Amino acid sequence: MKVFVTGGSGYIGQAVIHSLLDHGHVVTALARSERSAAAVSSAGAVPVSGTLEDPGSLNQAAAHAEAVIHLAQADSGEADLAAATAMQDALGSGTYIHTGGTWVYGNTHGVVDEDAPWDPPHLVAWRRPVEDTVLARANHGGHPVIIRPGLLYGGASRLIDTFFTQPGTAAGAIPYIADGSQHWALVHVDDLAELYVAALHAKPGTVYAGVGGINPTAREVAEAISLGQGLHGRTRSITLEEARAQMGPIADAFALDQQFTPARAHRDLNWRPVHTRPLELFAQN
Repeated sequence: MKVFVTGGSGYIGQAVIHSLLDHGHVVTALARSERSAAAVSSAGAVPVSGTLEDPGSLNQAAAHAEAVIHLAQADSGEADLAAATAMQDALGSGTYIHTGGTWVYGNTHGVVDEDAPWDPPHLVAWRRPVEDTVLARANHGGHPVIIRPGLLYGGASRLIDTFFTQPGTAAGAIPYIADGSQHWALVHVDDLAELYVAALHAKPGTVYAGVGGINPTAREVAEAISLGQGLHGRTRSITLEEARAQMGPIADAFALDQQFTPARAHRDLNWRPVHTRPLELFAQN
């Protein structure tokens, strides 16, 4: 299958390109600069010059593909919807996979699935009208699919590294917010990439939680990271107010208590995460 990918030079994007190629697909990827073009070429995809802010280039690239995987993050909900619309217009009945995130559900109050009610923090509240419009194409001959990844780990770059591992290592103790009892719905980047590939054959209008089914607490993650960074398990609690001052609005997302099951993707797509011991991986880094 000919697949066009946005965000192919990024953390998730390079993993997705590798998985697509491993499954025999032909991949083109959006490249907004020479640097991103080199990154997607190195990953094995053919770069296509353009930007998310140029719907015309997105429409043209999607018109030459049989499916699109939209991974890139736009600067606003309006920009994201414009990009999605341009690509869906070009694809027609081809599969269009849009990226959301599990943070839109807010606190889940136990283990939930994709049908849980939304209660997003302000950081991601803009996603609702975008995703509703994307999914509405299923009623008019389109083939939209949405994947809402959990909190990623694995590989060389992840949010946990930026906001917890790096500053915590510098300070001598890995932080966690409040008492650290909030659960994080983790997923390994390579498992998530396999889900995107599997979702090329999903039914129109389907939504999948891209989660590994492992939901450790933030404090457990901090303790494992501390061991992996040679800090002998040293951690420290910071208040939500301190976290906001240090991290910005994303602190409210890290403070969410979320537990998810990947059962729908298991059932529909036969997707099985293989990385199921994240705490061991953190402790070994």
